[in-house]
Amino acid sequence: QVHPVESGGGLVQPGGSLKLSCTTSGVRLDSHVIGWFRQAPGKEREWVSCIGTTGVFLYYGDSVKGRFTVSRDNAKNTVYLEMNNMKAEDAAVYYCAAKYTQSGIVCYGKAAEYDYWGQGTRVTVSS
Repeated sequence: QVHPVESGGGLVQPGGSLKLSCTTSGVRLDSHVIGWFRQAPGKEREWVSCIGTTGVFLYYGDSVKGRFTVSRDNAKNTVYLEMNNMKAEDAAVYYCAAKYTQSGIVCYGKAAEYDYWGQGTRVTVSS
């Protein structure tokens, strides 16, 4: 069982930056595709980004492209989501999700494709 744990959420001003982390204990994440999702109050869960097992394959949703950067440090068993130039509409609970794969060339953009989910970390964007 993989139990992802997110951290790094908090309050940030518009235009500011925040870096989220996703890690787990006891299980290596380097055999898992990691997806980042977010859900704002009253809205559906939105796919933000995904990163393949080697970190080569990574993709972004249109709303964050050019502002967010996903990366992973497999030696630290951690995946990051660096968020820059943040906007009010980025405020949400951010979740990381994991899916085991033996392929290094896949990435998933749908919530239903992931097997393990973290509890989320809240990001607030406000001046």
